[in-house]
Amino acid sequence: MRLPSEKEGGQSALLNENEDHQSDWEKVSASLVSQLGAETFERWFCGASLQVKGRDCELVLESDTHLLWVETNFIPEIELALSTALGDGMKLSLAHQTIEPNKVAETATQKKEPKKKGAAEPQDLSVIIKRAGLNIEKGFDNFVVGSNCQFAHAACHAISTGLSRGYNPLFVHCPPGLGKTHLVQALGQEILKKDPKKKVCYLTGEKFTNKYIEAVRKGTTDAFRKRYRKVDMLILDDVQFLVGKGKSQEEFFHTFNTLLESQCQVVLTSDRPASEIQTFDARLSSRFEAGLTVSIAQPDFETRVAILQSMLRTMKVKVPADVLHFISEKVKSNVRRLEGALMRAATHCSLAPDALTIPRLQEILADILRQENTQRVTIDRIQREVSEHFDLRLADMTSRKRPANIARARQIAMFLSREMTQNSLTDIGENFGGRDHGTVIHACKKVESNLKTDDYIKGEVEFLRTKLTR
Repeated sequence: MRLPSEKEGGQSALLNENEDHQSDWEKVSASLVSQLGAETFERWFCGASLQVKGRDCELVLESDTHLLWVETNFIPEIELALSTALGDGMKLSLAHQTIEPNKVAETATQKKEPKKKGAAEPQDLSVIIKRAGLNIEKGFDNFVVGSNCQFAHAACHAISTGLSRGYNPLFVHCPPGLGKTHLVQALGQEILKKDPKKKVCYLTGEKFTNKYIEAVRKGTTDAFRKRYRKVDMLILDDVQFLVGKGKSQEEFFHTFNTLLESQCQVVLTSDRPASEIQTFDARLSSRFEAGLTVSIAQPDFETRVAILQSMLRTMKVKVPADVLHFISEKVKSNVRRLEGALMRAATHCSLAPDALTIPRLQEILADILRQENTQRVTIDRIQREVSEHFDLRLADMTSRKRPANIARARQIAMFLSREMTQNSLTDIGENFGGRDHGTVIHACKKVESNLKTDDYIKGEVEFLRTKLTR
């Protein structure tokens, strides 16, 4: 039997050691996946490796960005995974991969073609987009541009192409479900497609708040600030979520200022204009309005049809044109509901292509159509119902008369208009005799306060709500 040479023996030992490390990492990975979920694990631990020497464990991550994020968010989970897989008493340290100079040269010679500046392979780009918190399916290529969102789309396109640096911050507002999230995510993706080295971060107001609370609890606020103040573009979706959260607002205020001073792009979305976000820090509201504010309106019939056709191309299902037109005619409030209606119709068509008649479609969409009907409440109808209920003239809703009975009814009508329509405070004020938005805010707060203490007012408002939604 031939004995292995010293060189062969060393290689064999090295292979065994690598196999052991791989086995250790597989055990730890299984525990992390069970704690964090496969998607989170893939995003932050893909390409990681584990080096174990005695009780010392070094987790080597793909980049310094991975290192910072993992260090900020996942240390308890990693320590638990190490304990579960390898036993108690393991000491954790983190590092990120580095390429030695000779390795750089070696890697360069292995490439057949040099990469163009700023280019990235498709699979690499998709990973980069996911790490930024973006949904790769929400791009400009499948965003339908109608008359309702032309200006908002043009603003985002201008920023993505570098044609305008004056739109900072960009503030996009509209009621839920009209496409603001899709639009700003498309903007973030376009920036990364042009330069994958850019640091783009997308998150919601809720996630920002939760991450800040977690950082305070763990004592990692410095890492938190470094994470969000060292980006080229920060996209904060649903900024109105910060209302009533004083510490989170304060933290975002300083993050916001730091980014603007560094000439980094900030993109914000909300379900209403900045001036109408009640109890919001005035310093933030004024800064939001200092940039470009754009809105997205409800899509018109033609745009709704185009949206459905775009969705169908992705689904690869044939749906009759009359079905698309019926859905577009009946579902007007938001794109999410439109998509839900199409999904039901498309599923029915895929199972029984010839059985989907309009009467049958009405049955399938009964709850969606009912929800749509309850949302078709107008300010005019509210004024008529309130006037009739309190035995007043319709003209009293817009007059300058201020007797207690008229003022109370008018305030309730303003409150219901704010609650049950998608009109802005300014529009509501205009419909009540040209009053300003401050008067509307005062009326809404007055009714909200009365609802908590006055059972009579509460009963009257509940009765009117029910009557208006029949």
